[in-house]
Amino acid sequence: MYPDHSLMPKEAIRLAALGMVGEGPVAYADLASRVRDFTSHIMGPNIDLMGTSIQILCLEGLVTSKGTLEGQPLSPDAELTITESGERELKTLLMATVRTPFDDLNKLIIALKMRFFDHLDDDAKRSQIDLITFALEGEMARLAVLYAQQSTDAPSGNALAAWLDHELNRIEADLQWFKDFKTRL
Repeated sequence: MYPDHSLMPKEAIRLAALGMVGEGPVAYADLASRVRDFTSHIMGPNIDLMGTSIQILCLEGLVTSKGTLEGQPLSPDAELTITESGERELKTLLMATVRTPFDDLNKLIIALKMRFFDHLDDDAKRSQIDLITFALEGEMARLAVLYAQQSTDAPSGNALAAWLDHELNRIEADLQWFKDFKTRL
């Protein structure tokens, strides 16, 4: 994790893999395909997400493999299940903070948090929504300052100011969605 307890790209992959295994037993090859599919739909192809081995989760005792001898590479059809240690790690990753600015990695992390939200108890769910709304409010404040500068410093019709206005409206809509979602918990 970064010093602010937000996730690095390799930890986002761990979150995806542990969350998917936590939903029920899954074949190694299927898990690798599902993780790659989910992450690429959110972020697109990304070199930072490549090279993280799901096999490491077995070596760390976070998942177990049925039918594979200890120390042997996983076969594509090896059935993986999450361990108690893996459940704890999953919850730790789910409780990580969210960084600003909201780049593609943070969008992936929020998508993963929402995908595996049911692994958290109600208090932890509310806490995560609070973290996300706090980050969105910070993002909104940061862009509002730039918008104010662009609105006064540039001629009318400034394309950057128009785009910033669009971004601020999107963030405001996201903020409202998370606030409404929290009330439904």
